[in-house]
Amino acid sequence: MRKPLLRFGKLLLGLLLYSVGIALTIKADIGYGPWEVFHAGLGKTAGISIGGASIAVGLAIIAVTLLMGEKIGLGTIFNMVLIGLLLDLILLADVIPVIDNFFLGLAALVAGLYTISLGSFFYIGSGFGAGPRDGLMVALARKSKLPIGLIRSLIELTATALGWLLGGPVGAGTVISGLLIGFCIQSAFAMLKFDPTTIVHSTLGETLKDMKEALGNKPV
Repeated sequence: MRKPLLRFGKLLLGLLLYSVGIALTIKADIGYGPWEVFHAGLGKTAGISIGGASIAVGLAIIAVTLLMGEKIGLGTIFNMVLIGLLLDLILLADVIPVIDNFFLGLAALVAGLYTISLGSFFYIGSGFGAGPRDGLMVALARKSKLPIGLIRSLIELTATALGWLLGGPVGAGTVISGLLIGFCIQSAFAMLKFDPTTIVHSTLGETLKDMKEALGNKPV
């Protein structure tokens, strides 16, 4: 049981870090990150919270990644649900203050992007399935053979454009995020010697089977 529990802990830590990273990019107050622009625009249009919009977008992306042959696992579902909920809670609790200085905001933005990258390392590395957006990134990297940083930047810029069309708040930080997120993820993964395309993820069925076997083998 130890290995599944350790992997599960790694998954939860990654999702928490990812949520904190998003909150940092928002509180930097120099423009929402690309996905947050999209979620805010969609939320404004549909009359739902940013977290709720994040969950809805996650469902749509899961459908696309399934068609591209990516596995859907426990991590995929948890990513889709927990990041949206945790982000709403962090913003509601107001534990991270809004930064009113551009250069401090820029530092917070970059810190947020690297926190997101570190969160991605943990939860993708848990092997329970990449989250919807990262699953799309990995699927496109597998198919195109392009650098994962370039793929991520293209995805982020597309999300920015769609969010802007929906009325999402675009600022200098949005452009900086769109350009830097790919570099942050690629450099963080390089420092950690982590290649997400080599991770073999467990499906939901495989995870349930592994946990059942681990419980069955537990000594009395």
